[in-house]
Amino acid sequence: MRLTVYTDYSLRVLIYLGVRGQQHLATIQEIADAYQISKNHLMKVTYDLGQHGFIETIRGRGGGIRLAMAPEEINIGAVIRKTEEDFHLVECFSSESNLCKISAECQLKNALNEALKAYLAVLDQYHISDFIHSKESILKLLGLK
Repeated sequence: MRLTVYTDYSLRVLIYLGVRGQQHLATIQEIADAYQISKNHLMKVTYDLGQHGFIETIRGRGGGIRLAMAPEEINIGAVIRKTEEDFHLVECFSSESNLCKISAECQLKNALNEALKAYLAVLDQYHISDFIHSKESILKLLGLK
């Protein structure tokens, strides 16, 4: 399974905000510069993270974004479920677009569904706080220290 770039960027934004801390209001441009990724991509990512309640946006002069909750409250499995469009590992996972001739009898979809559940169960064990222990090193890698 491969996560979308959208989910990758979402996780990066949350990690960035986690290492910066609640006292720092970050800008989308600042995050884009730190990761050397498109500001335009991050605009939608940050908007949606705000809609899902993971980050809060402070408008106006001196505004920016920050985590809406403590890093230990942001579950990785929950973020991935919110940011991935679907989990259709194979065609038969989608009732709307399934044209597979053998799907009525095929047992592969059951094994793949079991694997997907296990994958998400592992991610449910982690939170943003698990990935920001070495804040100083991460800040340095992002060119912020």
